[in-house]
Amino acid sequence: MNAPASVDVAALVEHLARTGQTVATGESLTGGLVVATLVDPPGASRVVRGGVVAYHSDVKTGLLGVDVGVLVNGGPVQAEVAAQLAKGAAHRFGATWGIGTTGVAGPARSEGSAVGTVYVAVMSSATRSVRELHLPGDRAAIRVATVHAALGMLAELSALHI
Repeated sequence: MNAPASVDVAALVEHLARTGQTVATGESLTGGLVVATLVDPPGASRVVRGGVVAYHSDVKTGLLGVDVGVLVNGGPVQAEVAAQLAKGAAHRFGATWGIGTTGVAGPARSEGSAVGTVYVAVMSSATRSVRELHLPGDRAAIRVATVHAALGMLAELSALHI
């Protein structure tokens, strides 16, 4: 699956604010780009609770509660890690929605996964959505496409009609 087209972030933030929803991120691959994109529009402080860049496994487990066994058995590039990053972010920040990103942006394979292999999760207390993506391009392009995918999922799941 490829990343969807970009979302109007200002419209997404306004929708979340209007409907009383909040968001937090647990990011590995994107290194904070998701939360940085979310805080671009004015008024973002009404909905963005915070974010954690969990680039190393000990940060994933210590700050966001990713299960050590999951990391040991399957490595950091897998759907369950993205889901646990999202869940941990929502819990830690008291947000309606959590977004988790993990994957390989390159320039080389990592942990047995090809460049462009990405997992994005968006979760709430009632919803769990995880997508596996295979994205083309260089490191920067893969990271930007991951942000677009994550925000597109949040827009869809939070019922923003685009």
